Amino acid sequence: MEQHRTRPPQYRPRRGAAVPAQAGRAAGGGVRRDGPAARRPAPAGVRRERRPSRPRLTGLGGGLFCGASMFALACLDLLLFDGSATVYGVLFLPVCVLTALWVRPGDLVTAPVVVPIAFVCGLPPITEDGGGGFGGYLMGLVTALALQAGWLYGGTLAAVLVVAVRRIRLLSRRRAARRHDRARGAQPGGQARRPGPPGPLA
Repeated sequence: MEQHRTRPPQYRPRRGAAVPAQAGRAAGGGVRRDGPAARRPAPAGVRRERRPSRPRLTGLGGGLFCGASMFALACLDLLLFDGSATVYGVLFLPVCVLTALWVRPGDLVTAPVVVPIAFVCGLPPITEDGGGGFGGYLMGLVTALALQAGWLYGGTLAAVLVVAVRRIRLLSRRRAARRHDRARGAQPGGQARRPGPPGPLA
């Protein structure tokens, strides 16, 4: 009689079943890097300090912001301080600085231009009527503008200084970026290889 040999059943993984990855190795065969070596700090040139984003105004937006702010502050001055010209002039200075800070870099030149216009736009609420109709009101506006010329020049000068500082910083950043690009291009790995001369024909 022939005796059938019985073999022990061999364990074979089913098709489609996930094979457990070995310790220290990924499922695809590569080395898994989830330890402290994989979390290396970025180079100093790559890391950038996160700064809070400031509002960016166009030239027209900066003019509208400055004019509307001065008109609102003039109305508030009329309600609280009976239209004091000194209070209006003091409030004009921070509005000029904020307008010069918030305008975007492409419209820096517009900030010193819109500031005097906004100063005039805020004068009507605090201008005293001379009693002569429109002509008297216009003369009172011109008189108030002449008396407050010091605040007008001071606010415009503050806007010019802020714009000048921002312009200098912008140019310095551009120069630093160009130097950085040139330094990277001068490195052996940063410059592309030029094709060499063709070899001898076979």
